[in-house]
Amino acid sequence: MSVYLSGLIWVLSASAAAAVIGYLVRRLGLDEGRPSNNDAAGQVFTIVSGLQAVVLAFVLVTLFDAVADAREGAYREAQALVSVSWAADSLPAPTGDEARELSVRYLRTVVGEEWSVMQEGGQVVGPGWAELDRLRAAVLQAPADGDFEEGRKTEAITQLGQVYEERHERVTRAFDRGVVAVVWLVLILGSVVCVLLPNLFGGTRLFPHIVLVSTLAGALALLLFAIFQLQNPFSGGSRIGPDAFMWALERLGQS
Repeated sequence: MSVYLSGLIWVLSASAAAAVIGYLVRRLGLDEGRPSNNDAAGQVFTIVSGLQAVVLAFVLVTLFDAVADAREGAYREAQALVSVSWAADSLPAPTGDEARELSVRYLRTVVGEEWSVMQEGGQVVGPGWAELDRLRAAVLQAPADGDFEEGRKTEAITQLGQVYEERHERVTRAFDRGVVAVVWLVLILGSVVCVLLPNLFGGTRLFPHIVLVSTLAGALALLLFAIFQLQNPFSGGSRIGPDAFMWALERLGQS
């Protein structure tokens, strides 16, 4: 299902539920004394809605930053792997060819095997780590004669450490949800309370009241939907693709 259609269903469902509740409260509830509740209910609504807005904004900003960092991290990982292969080319044969072959094998593993697992929010358990270990062993065991080759070998090892670091961050983000259950509880209950509190207000006509509560419910549902979609940077609305690793394959002549 399209992310836009899913979001529309979330918004319309929440708006319809809030409209029905608002209608039933006004039709079946007692209007007597409700206008006198406006001051007290207004103060409570201000506090609750303010706190809810802060929590929603904090979670959304955190997830947006996580998605941006995940996308940049994928490019850092791919670029570092290309740098490893280029640095290894300056080492005595057959280190360069072996490093390039292992790098290409790792990139194809990421694109062909790992990415679909990450999109499903699963834990990556493929041969990726073992392939990086073989690449590391090939670089460490390579002979180096002179300052230039020693420098290139050091550069390859340094860049390989960056690959390890970025890979760990990438596979962890895929299955480690950005919003834990207790935060979801706060977000959902807070949103429900924000929608129900306006039903205590008095003085407005039925139709404007229904429009107000349904609009509020739809807006909150839209924010919750955005949070839901941003939980996993590799799926949903954010959906980071393996473009960085496809680019690395092209750089290594294996597109």
